[in-house]
Amino acid sequence: MTIVSRFLGWVLKLPRAETHDIVIKKNFKVLMRDRIELLADLYTPRGGEGIVPTVLMRGPFIRRSGFFGRIIAERGYQVLLQDVRGTGGSGGMFDPFRQEREDGLDTLEWVEKQPWYSGDLVTFGASYYGFVQWTIAAEAGPRLGAIAVQIAFSNLYDALYQGGALALQTFMSWVSIMNNPSVLDTLRRMLTGDRTFKQALNRLPLSEVDKAAVGCAVSYYQQWLQHEAPEDPYWNPVSFSHQVGKVSTPVHLLGGWYDFFLPSMMRDYAALRAAGKQPYLTIGPWAHSDFALHGVAINEALAFFDAHVKGNKDQLRDSPVRIWVSGAEEWQHYPDFPPPGTQMQYWYLQAEGHLAPTPPHDSAPDTYCYDPADPTPSVGGPLGPGMTAKAGPVDNCSLEARPDVLVYTSPLLEHEFEVVGPVSAELFVRSSLEHTDFFVRLCDVDPSGKSTNVCDALLRVVPGRPAPQKDGTLRLKIDLWPTAYCFRVGHRIRVQVSSGAFPRFVRNLGTSEPLATATTMKVAEQSIFHDPDHPSAVILSLA
Repeated sequence: MTIVSRFLGWVLKLPRAETHDIVIKKNFKVLMRDRIELLADLYTPRGGEGIVPTVLMRGPFIRRSGFFGRIIAERGYQVLLQDVRGTGGSGGMFDPFRQEREDGLDTLEWVEKQPWYSGDLVTFGASYYGFVQWTIAAEAGPRLGAIAVQIAFSNLYDALYQGGALALQTFMSWVSIMNNPSVLDTLRRMLTGDRTFKQALNRLPLSEVDKAAVGCAVSYYQQWLQHEAPEDPYWNPVSFSHQVGKVSTPVHLLGGWYDFFLPSMMRDYAALRAAGKQPYLTIGPWAHSDFALHGVAINEALAFFDAHVKGNKDQLRDSPVRIWVSGAEEWQHYPDFPPPGTQMQYWYLQAEGHLAPTPPHDSAPDTYCYDPADPTPSVGGPLGPGMTAKAGPVDNCSLEARPDVLVYTSPLLEHEFEVVGPVSAELFVRSSLEHTDFFVRLCDVDPSGKSTNVCDALLRVVPGRPAPQKDGTLRLKIDLWPTAYCFRVGHRIRVQVSSGAFPRFVRNLGTSEPLATATTMKVAEQSIFHDPDHPSAVILSLA
């Protein structure tokens, strides 16, 4: 294991290990308030018990590899890895996300009573391991010296139903991994994809997708389908966004421009800033499962922890915000995000597929038909766990050739155009159906004609949301993923408009049937307006 950890330290460009002499104690039984026992493993630098700070990591099957335990312990910390309820030998039933507040607080109390505990505790982890940190952060208060949350969210509904549409591919992929958490099976799925899984996503009704994907009904997936409304009380126990601003401990957030949970993370960052806090923020060019992000995450977390629980600020950067600017292919540092002085610029959709920073003239709307039997496919972009091979920036030309995708393209750029911050779209539309979706994507077209996706988002439309305007059109405000992107001289800015990105988002069947049981499909006839009374546009943040 020492050879492996040294190799991983080299690959991930981690700071030099302080020691390779690590004492591992396995199968601690941590008693919860309902008498259920959760299992945990402790990694300690020899001689460090009661002296060095402890890093707590909780998550499903986290003890299996010991990857984080050893490489972090080798750099001067104790690391406690705990498998959450119903996973990896821990007792109880796995009811994801809903059990983590109570179990996390109980674990915190248990740690504080252990003879090996020094009095300094921090938390670390990505995705689910990140969510569990939010569940206890506000209530734990100063008992936590710092938290480092990567590619995660504090509100399950916002992550699961982005734009109001179920994130089918991302979360069913996760369900599949949880039901078969073999490292080899996960690696195979990440590298090659899975034909059975792909076929399962096409099943209707949605209540049968889990059976087709993993071979059995998954109770929590069925519950997600039954509670599709954001105001449903079902979601209250898994929403901690209202507590983010109350977190008093120092926070480090890390995300990727093509991570599916980036908008959720940025809302958490904004909540901390609105509460007068100064979190550290790092965003790189990664998708959710990119291996490269782990090296940056560990390096920056160690520097952050060293500063806050060891009093060593030598490696802590001066600027709290560090982001990767794609296109320019470089890291930039800022005091805040979006950077101070950011200006918003409108680029308007025009007739004949043009895009310009001037309002449109009189013109007829563009039209297309969206057929859920042949849904507009998702191509690249933010995908969830197990989808690394197909996530991120890719060539969109084949997608843009479809008749159900409209494209609007700017003239050649004569100057570099750097977009840093939030991106949104304001569309004036009309649909033949009351239930429908609209998907907007910002792309960079290079001199060869290759169209590469930068950021995007989908919005689900239901009766009354939004309310129609007097002329019957709908005015949609769609918040795309934020970005930091430099459009080069000789490139073009492009905007795509369509009505789906399947299977990333569940397709809209066009009816009012319940999500879980719907099977009827209707074709939607869509109109996109671009005239003085309906100035559809994409709104970019200029640094």
